[in-house]
Amino acid sequence: MKKISICFLYMTLVFSALAQPDRWQQRVKYVMDVDMNVQTNRFTGKQKLEYTNNSPDTLTRVFYHLYFNAFQPGSMMDVRSLRQGTIPAGRGMDWDDRVKDRIQNLKPDEIGYQKVLSLKLNGRPQKFEVLETILEVKLDKPILPKTKVVFDMDFEGQVPLQIRRSGRDNPTTKVRYSMSQWYPKMCEYDYEGWHPTPYIAREFYGVWGDYEVNITIDKTYILGGTGYLQNAAQIGYGYEAPGTKVVRPAGDKLTWKFIAPNVHDFMWAADPGYKHLSRKVKNDVTLHLLYKESDPRAASWEKILDDAEKALPFIEKTFGPYTYKQYSFIQGGDGGMEYPMATLLASAGAWLHEWMHNWYQGIMGTNESLYAWMDEGFTSYASSRVSAFLSGRTGFAQESNYRGYFSLVKSGKEEPLTTHADHFNTNSAYSAAAYSKGAVFMEQLGYITGAGTRDKILLEYYRLWKFKHPNAADFIRVAEKVSDMKLDWYKQYWVNSIKTIDYAFDSLWEDKGVTKIRIKRIGLMPMPIDLQLTFKDSTTEVHYIPLDLMYGAKNPEDESARKVYPAWKWTSETYTIESKHRLADLSVAEIDPSQRMADVERQNNRIKL
Repeated sequence: MKKISICFLYMTLVFSALAQPDRWQQRVKYVMDVDMNVQTNRFTGKQKLEYTNNSPDTLTRVFYHLYFNAFQPGSMMDVRSLRQGTIPAGRGMDWDDRVKDRIQNLKPDEIGYQKVLSLKLNGRPQKFEVLETILEVKLDKPILPKTKVVFDMDFEGQVPLQIRRSGRDNPTTKVRYSMSQWYPKMCEYDYEGWHPTPYIAREFYGVWGDYEVNITIDKTYILGGTGYLQNAAQIGYGYEAPGTKVVRPAGDKLTWKFIAPNVHDFMWAADPGYKHLSRKVKNDVTLHLLYKESDPRAASWEKILDDAEKALPFIEKTFGPYTYKQYSFIQGGDGGMEYPMATLLASAGAWLHEWMHNWYQGIMGTNESLYAWMDEGFTSYASSRVSAFLSGRTGFAQESNYRGYFSLVKSGKEEPLTTHADHFNTNSAYSAAAYSKGAVFMEQLGYITGAGTRDKILLEYYRLWKFKHPNAADFIRVAEKVSDMKLDWYKQYWVNSIKTIDYAFDSLWEDKGVTKIRIKRIGLMPMPIDLQLTFKDSTTEVHYIPLDLMYGAKNPEDESARKVYPAWKWTSETYTIESKHRLADLSVAEIDPSQRMADVERQNNRIKL
């Protein structure tokens, strides 16, 4: 009995360690029929939404996003943008150049809007209130835990002039319609409650579910976006199977029928001048490319397919498998913006960053408003690694991200990464924090745990959290389990504070033929230390000092012999190492020779004798 009990306990522990996270998530199923008028730039829609309340809570109200309402004079987005135009940043003002004061100048036929005409819950009409970009619905009957309900909605909208992400008649790309955030979208309800985040500037968060979307539009228009086209033989335009005879129905319009399983958003774009190319890169994955045939940079667009095909095996090996059967790179939008199965690109240059968002947002759907640094930062880190792979560069792939972080520190405008994406005081500080400091977090994690261990963390994070909503604590717990280290201190310092790292040499001396080197911590953030000594005969010594808060040490990252010291207690400002070499034999002493530690003053990290 004793042996059986021990065996059972062991198996329980093993399966517990490997188990999937069990945090509940809501579920949606959208069926939408949309009719677009390309003369008026208005559309009508019917939406059937099956909503499953998987939470333990009784819901007395629900919220929808009405994103297009942001593109009206006097909106919160307009007011905030005008405010940013009064704040100095760098050589100019803290404008988002795409927005500036454009919203306040929109004419009635240029604004955006989404109007809910009627809303029913299980067949019963519901009262609702429009709060600019949020629709609040106080339910006549609550939605009980573990139950499913059906909302039926009639709505209409007007597509705004292209300003931010969504819109029509892009002044740069000349694309007619970039249709993101175009439909009334149920807000997410999770373990933190409702997230009715007004559309002010940037990020999105949605409920996982299935979409069936039927878009009726002028038959000269070519579409691309989220979802698998179901009636390609009626549509054509390069979507039909080889050898298929395309038979379009009579009339001036076509209805494009899409399904999209297990996504948290649905985007589409349309233009009569699109050129559509496709390429099967795996047995079950097809890449689509849609760009304006009149664009003189056709070669740069078409190169995307070559590069994406080359990159995909490396991406899947490093970050996890691509989970859908297609992905579309589409010219449109206002720069680059990611959506499930697709991205909008003003130019070809941003294709890789936006594609990597399909992992860090599309598959692991972090709340971008609360954890923008996990969304943008992890993506920036990943795209830098893939870019280095594609170009064959062997140097430090994250150099530009480190420069961005150091510039942020020097600016004096840094705010903690825990700041809500819309509530950063400046756009410039948000960008540097979310993109650069977020990327440095991941590369620096490789310094702490070892690069090989960090890569194992990435794959385990993907395995455990795909099609879920992971937060910072979730990622750290994965990292701790894989590395067998405590890492909550790292999150506390790097994410929750703006304390910086700065280590320096304090003094060197020789005592009875033994060289002693004292290091001092100047910055307020403690770290483990890699230190390398190079001697005049070109030999080297590697010294490693773990941090006491880690309760562990990283494994060697190469075959170099190293001396491992007792942990440096974070309360101590200095630490002394020793070498059996004479001081006169020493040529160079360097803290963090890999330069992965984000030390804000690298000049004091190296001594040349």
